[in-house]
Amino acid sequence: MTRPYIKRLSFTLLDSITDKDPVVQEQVCSALCSLGDAQPDETLHACEEYLRQHDKLAHPYRTKILRAMETVLTSHIHDVDKDTAGTVILLASSEMTRTKELDCDWQQAASSILVAVGKRFTNQVMEEVLSRFQPGMLPHSSVLHTLANLSVSNAFDMVPFLPSILSTMLPMLGMAKQDALKVVFCCALQHFSESILEYLANLDQAPDPTVRKDTFGADIFGAYDVLFHHWLQSRDTKLRLAVVAALGPMSHLLPSERLEEQLPKLLPAVLGLYKKHADTFQISKSLGQILEAAVNVSSRTLEVQLDALLAALHAQICVPVESSSPLVMNSQKEVLRCFTVLAGCSPDRLLAFLLPRLDTSNERLRVGTLQILRHIINSAAAQMEAKKPFILSSMRQPLLDTNDKVKRAVVQVISAMAHHGYLEQPGGEGMVDYIVQQCALPAEEPEKPGPDGEELAADSVRAVSIRTLYLVSTTVDRMNSVSVLWPYLLEFLTPVRFTAALTPLCRSLVHLALKRQEAGAEDLLLQYNSNANLPSPFALTTRLLVVSSNPYLGDGRGAASLRLLKVMHQNIHPLLGQRWETTMPVLLEYLDEHTEETLSLKEWEEKLLVFLRDTLAVVSDNIWICQLSQEMCKQLPSYSGTPQEKNFLYKCIGTTLGAASSKEVVRKHLQELLETARYQEEAEQEGLACCFGICAITHLEDTLAQLEDFVRSDVFRKSTSIFSIFKDRSEHEVERMKSSLILCYGHVAAQAPRELVLARVESDILRSMFQCFNTKVLGIKVETKDPALKLCLVQSLCMVSQAMCSSAQASSFHFSRKAELMAQMTEFIRAEPPDCLRTPIRKKAMLACTYLVNLEPALEEQAQADVIHSCLHSVMALPPEPEGEDGICQEPLYQDTVCALEDLLTSLLRQNMTPQGLQIMVEHLSPWIKSPRGHERARALGLGACLLEFFLEHLHVSTLVPFHNLGLLVGLFAPRCADTWTTTRQEAVGCVYSLLYLQLGYEGFSRDHRDDVAERLLTLKDGLVHPDPTILFHTCHSIAQVIAKRLPSEQLISLLLTMFESLGDPDKNCSRAATVMINCLLKERGNVLLEKVPEIVSVLRAKLRDTQEEHVLPAAQHSVYLLASQHCEAVVSSLLGSPLPFDSHMCALWRALAVEPSLTAQVLELLLEKMSKDVPFKESRAFLLGSTADRVATMLPLAATCALYEVLSAPSSGTVVLELYPQLFVALLLRVSCTVGVQLPRNLQAKERKSTSPARAARNLDPCSSAVDALQALLLRSGSQDVLRCVELEGGWELLRTSAGHEDGVAQLASSMAKYAGPRLPLVMKALGCTQNSVYEIQRVTSTAFLAELLSSNVVNDLMLLEPLLDNLTARLKDSSASVRRLVLRGLANMASGSPDKVRAHGPQLMTAMVSGLDDGDEPHSLVALEAMVGLSRLLDLVEPWDLRLVLLHTTIRIRPFFDSEKVEFRTASIRLFGHLNKACHGDCEDVFLEQVVGGLVPLLLHLRDPQVPVASACKFALCMCVPHLECAELAAAFYKYLQEGRSVHFGEFLNSTCKHLMHHFPDLLGRLVSTNLFYFKSSWDDVRAAAPMFTGFLVLHAEPEQRTQVDLEQLIVALQLLLKDPVPGVREKAAETLGRLVKFA
Repeated sequence: MTRPYIKRLSFTLLDSITDKDPVVQEQVCSALCSLGDAQPDETLHACEEYLRQHDKLAHPYRTKILRAMETVLTSHIHDVDKDTAGTVILLASSEMTRTKELDCDWQQAASSILVAVGKRFTNQVMEEVLSRFQPGMLPHSSVLHTLANLSVSNAFDMVPFLPSILSTMLPMLGMAKQDALKVVFCCALQHFSESILEYLANLDQAPDPTVRKDTFGADIFGAYDVLFHHWLQSRDTKLRLAVVAALGPMSHLLPSERLEEQLPKLLPAVLGLYKKHADTFQISKSLGQILEAAVNVSSRTLEVQLDALLAALHAQICVPVESSSPLVMNSQKEVLRCFTVLAGCSPDRLLAFLLPRLDTSNERLRVGTLQILRHIINSAAAQMEAKKPFILSSMRQPLLDTNDKVKRAVVQVISAMAHHGYLEQPGGEGMVDYIVQQCALPAEEPEKPGPDGEELAADSVRAVSIRTLYLVSTTVDRMNSVSVLWPYLLEFLTPVRFTAALTPLCRSLVHLALKRQEAGAEDLLLQYNSNANLPSPFALTTRLLVVSSNPYLGDGRGAASLRLLKVMHQNIHPLLGQRWETTMPVLLEYLDEHTEETLSLKEWEEKLLVFLRDTLAVVSDNIWICQLSQEMCKQLPSYSGTPQEKNFLYKCIGTTLGAASSKEVVRKHLQELLETARYQEEAEQEGLACCFGICAITHLEDTLAQLEDFVRSDVFRKSTSIFSIFKDRSEHEVERMKSSLILCYGHVAAQAPRELVLARVESDILRSMFQCFNTKVLGIKVETKDPALKLCLVQSLCMVSQAMCSSAQASSFHFSRKAELMAQMTEFIRAEPPDCLRTPIRKKAMLACTYLVNLEPALEEQAQADVIHSCLHSVMALPPEPEGEDGICQEPLYQDTVCALEDLLTSLLRQNMTPQGLQIMVEHLSPWIKSPRGHERARALGLGACLLEFFLEHLHVSTLVPFHNLGLLVGLFAPRCADTWTTTRQEAVGCVYSLLYLQLGYEGFSRDHRDDVAERLLTLKDGLVHPDPTILFHTCHSIAQVIAKRLPSEQLISLLLTMFESLGDPDKNCSRAATVMINCLLKERGNVLLEKVPEIVSVLRAKLRDTQEEHVLPAAQHSVYLLASQHCEAVVSSLLGSPLPFDSHMCALWRALAVEPSLTAQVLELLLEKMSKDVPFKESRAFLLGSTADRVATMLPLAATCALYEVLSAPSSGTVVLELYPQLFVALLLRVSCTVGVQLPRNLQAKERKSTSPARAARNLDPCSSAVDALQALLLRSGSQDVLRCVELEGGWELLRTSAGHEDGVAQLASSMAKYAGPRLPLVMKALGCTQNSVYEIQRVTSTAFLAELLSSNVVNDLMLLEPLLDNLTARLKDSSASVRRLVLRGLANMASGSPDKVRAHGPQLMTAMVSGLDDGDEPHSLVALEAMVGLSRLLDLVEPWDLRLVLLHTTIRIRPFFDSEKVEFRTASIRLFGHLNKACHGDCEDVFLEQVVGGLVPLLLHLRDPQVPVASACKFALCMCVPHLECAELAAAFYKYLQEGRSVHFGEFLNSTCKHLMHHFPDLLGRLVSTNLFYFKSSWDDVRAAAPMFTGFLVLHAEPEQRTQVDLEQLIVALQLLLKDPVPGVREKAAETLGRLVKFA
């Protein structure tokens, strides 16, 4: 039966090969291969027969079948018998030659079959192929392809056939007329030649070692003659390329004399093809093969052809490359290989050709030539050894080229030279020089991409050069041993033009130095006698130290320079090695810990200066130090382009001069610095001043003397003379010189020892500074207007003042020029523009004043007032500065200026630490505190807070005295707690806080005393962050309460008077805050406001409608409260008559009624009565016919609901709400239920759309939303915030408002109530029980949903509500509403989670209810039945086994149809219930239930592929519950492994494993399982329909052959054939796969 059966399966599959889906086609082929793996001969026969019978089958499908056959043959060629091979050979031969088309996939597939068979049956294949390769007849092109491919795949077996094949082929060449056929001949000749060459190269392994090259010479030459003389001249591009591809390997087989004879014609012909073809890879490859063949025979022709060859090949390298594709790159490699061949035989001619072309100006020619030169330096090193001088000398012109591409090529050539010893030759240093020059190119200049887009940042000339320099330094040993780079590279360190190359230079030098250090310490010492150009130790030290000051510049040159300096310590000074071993790593580690963004340059410079001072101390050699300082001065001009580094060098000079002991040297260098400085550069001014300041630390007298000498010198006098301004220097330069000298004096004063400075301040330093600042013209003192000079003076005076203050003798020092300097600073401050802050003059002047204030003598009162007024006006009037996201000013200069002002004011306050002194300072601030401009108020409050904190911190009360101006000060600051600016509000609270503690201090309390009342202000401060006026004024009220408690009685009047003045404050918020605080103060101190509000309701409403003042509303609320206390019902009725929606004023009035409990209770009862008195809605139809009735809300219940919300929203209503809680809760819950979907009356809809009044409340007037809002307010007011929050988190409030989600919303509300408000449930439940007979179905549904959900909580047991609750619910099982019945079943099932221990006691009652629910109604998809299934799943584990046994089979049979329900909920519930039935079944039930388990196995496994995730999850659960009944450990392990919840199932792998265990342990189930699967072949779900045949296939795969009798194969194959026509490709794919597996039953 095997062959017919395999044939049937194969034909079934082959019929589907024409499927439109490529994936299905591939699966069919894969299934055929599976059949072939099991039965290769039968499968091959079936395919062969199918192809013969279906002669008209289209070529693409024949091709796929042939490809499948090839796969079988490739894998099982050794299993195929000779007869099958013969059949296949005949088929393939026939298919291959059926059409005359050339190179189609069909023919190639057939040819591949012959090649696959030919690996074992070479003779049979050759017999068939050669039968179609007859002399005198042109063969089919595929025959030639087959022969060619056979020769490549099986050279050893094929080469013996080649002589006869070649002899037969030669005459055919002349017969070929079509170019395409000629191409095939060429390919065949190419492969034949390559096979012969492979055979000859491996003769030791060949079956016939006697084969020689000359065996093929004559035939190959004959073929060569045709190809070269006839076909190569064709116009067809493909043919010419095929010819040249064949000529390459053929040239190796030509007899030597023939090759020599043909070369003069062959080489020019091949070279000529370069002009005809864009794709030159094959030409270059063949040319290389021809050249190798010519060299092998020592051809003399090459000498004659060499010039032409070189010119053509050179042109190929120089041709512009348009892409970097592998084909183009390979073509270039083949051309370079040709150059390698030529370099081996004619190096002189080659260089004579190449080197002159380096002098060309053409970019492409020069780059190409350099590329060739680099290649032959690397690939023909032996031949180029003697040519090194010539090659080096030829590089002169390329070294001068400025083109980036040429530069890159030159660098690459130099890299090759370095590896092959060129740089040791004369002229090698020029190559090194060139590399360094390229490393020094500007790094910041991005190279523009060329037209071909090949330029990238990583491949820039500089980047390539840096890599090359480091590579040569580290990998070429000879660079160190023969001293090519060491010490030559040191010469490049000091010239400024090589600054950009410092980092790579230092890294290379460090590596070279370490190498030499390993060889011996003496090798590292520099020989200056033989290397005159080397930089001196002082030059190296200066250079490397200065460039380290900006360490991350130039790719981290700081660390690189310091490492080189450390390595060079022997050459710097012999004493430094040990010291630098400890100090240098600390600097390097500091750099590693920081980045360019985090490093403080100031701190880093200081560390370097400490390092320098330490180095100088270690050396301690005055001559060495003087030489170093001389070198530093010498290098100063080099850093004119880098101000920061020059500034640092000045500091280094000052440090070095400070360490020098020779006063003459110090004064000489200082004089030179003053004479040569570039005063017009600001950075240099600062650097020069720093230098003098540092030097003055040890040489104060000499420094001052040198400055004095310079001021008196002809240089300075000539520069400052008015008559020579236009002769020597401009006026601007003179001012710059003066600025520098003034700065020098300032830095000298700041740096020099304090005890020495104090004596020289007035006599020398200040006198000289003002001498430079003021110019005398014709004897009259003229003050400069230059802002830079003014700034320098201010800055220097600030340093001088600070130096005086910090002196130990400052307290006894009488500074006679104090008033003069203070006046001068004040003038400077006044002169600054009031509308902008551009310079730090204000800041510096105020800092100077701050220091001067502390010196004797004290300032006069008027002078002090002038200073304060000028400084305040200069800073306060500035425009507001831009703020960042955190509200902080982002302008550093402004921040520094404000800090300077704060310091000045606190210094002045320190001089008079009394209440009167404080009041004077605050009076100066008062106009700014009350300014109409917010930023000015904010600044003034900030200064006020600073002054008060300072006063409090330094308060010392020796005797108890009254703080007499407390009320005035508090009245000034307190209203600002409501300022429109947040910062102002915060500062105001701080001011009040400080003032209260000042009062406590004057009352005698200690400084560390903490007052609880005053401390409350700090907690209130947070409330001022929010701009909400309600919060602000409430906080202000609380602040006023604090003030009232701590304010002395005698201060109250002054406080009130001051606050009354604030009522007219330009900031309205502050005015209102004054009102709030005044009222609070009056109330707290015995004044009551109730008697001031005697209005009636009608007037009140008019007043509220017309007024715009906010303070009216609180009074109105109080009035309503009084009226309602006497006429509650009338007020409620009147307010209910107000138009809806209530505006904000009306809402506030309603909330006022909740102030007093007894009144609140009356109002709530009235509103409940109004809400339930009328019907909740009326039904109306929009049209007379054909429309459903719309429900429209009635007005009175709607208004009462809105009013209830407002009353319940009042916090004071809480007590009454608790008393009326059950009535309120049930009424509002039922109000929600009966307003779901209810619309507003049309007049209110239109009114709500048109309303634009800002007084309208933001709340929605929708009837249901109003009821929900009122219910939320009830919960909130009754203390059930947790209930409210819990429902909110679950989205329950939104569900309550919708018809679809109302039940779930009610359930969430009930669950939250049970969890957080259990004690209130008995009364609520009692009230809800009365709704059982409500006329509104929705109210019955709502109450049932609420009660049902309560059963899910154990609280019903704790409150002993279970029995009455069950009775109430079971009574509703007969309700006419299906929704009510469904909710009853849900409630009964909730016992499983709420009262699991009570389920057994009520088991029969629960089971009866659930089973009756399964049979509820006649609908196939009854929601009651669904609820019953879900409920049973929850209860099964808890009922008595006997109760379960009574309903087990009935339930199982009843739910089985739902497994394949169209509705996902029913599938999920029924399958999950099936799992629970399995889980609960035990004991005697197992035997009864086993049959059901087996019957459900296939549906459950297939529904794992259900499109709905919940169904698949239910199947996982059910299967895990079923598997114990099968008593198979392996199957159980597989289920638990793959079906864990949350783990993604690889369905194919799992199904395979399952079928394996089923067939191993239950082989008798095969027929039943397969027949059940057949049912699902017609499933409506695509994935399930695809899973069924896959399931079947795995069953067959793992079944034993003897089990085939259980399966109706005919039925199965027919079903699979139908599936092969399924519209879904995935189904067809699985069907084809299963058909392939049916070979098991062959």
